[in-house]
Amino acid sequence: MSCDRVGNLLLAKFSTVGASDVCIQIPANIIFWLLKHLPVNQNPYLQAPPPPPTIDQRDWENPYTPRAFTVNCKEMPGALRMTFNLDRKPDLTIVLDPSNVELMRQVMVLYTKDLIDLDAA
Repeated sequence: MSCDRVGNLLLAKFSTVGASDVCIQIPANIIFWLLKHLPVNQNPYLQAPPPPPTIDQRDWENPYTPRAFTVNCKEMPGALRMTFNLDRKPDLTIVLDPSNVELMRQVMVLYTKDLIDLDAA
């Protein structure tokens, strides 16, 4: 993940099994909502996930990178399914194992100081 200069978007890049990486722009309000609802890891033996893909300037400048409007999450045994409603592509559904959920949660927490929570008042 990478934060924009204004503090209202994170660019997330997901590695997929059997396909190329996928980038989406996630508005800050979705990030703060996810942080309130994502489960915190309770497993002390959780293995670290593989290294995430790198994000560079080309990813930010790509005019075809979709922006998420909403996200719908469903917790399943041993996984979390997230479906992002996107502005210019069909919905994107990703399934994350617990180690990837925890990594994503920790990265989002690190970016909260750079993001603007417009819903907090």
